[in-house]
Amino acid sequence: MPVKKFKDVVCRKWLQRETKNVVEKEGRKFFFCSPACKEKFEKDSEKYLKLVG
Repeated sequence: MPVKKFKDVVCRKWLQRETKNVVEKEGRKFFFCSPACKEKFEKDSEKYLKLVG
């Protein structure tokens, strides 16, 4: 069975699993490697959403 990976859209780091640092936006879940990345996303989510399409 393939391992599902998640990408932190702020620092672009690949995550091996879901984390507790998560934001739901536009019907999607975004996982972050740290509270700092989550906070950056929350402050300027439009900037990061443009990067992921």
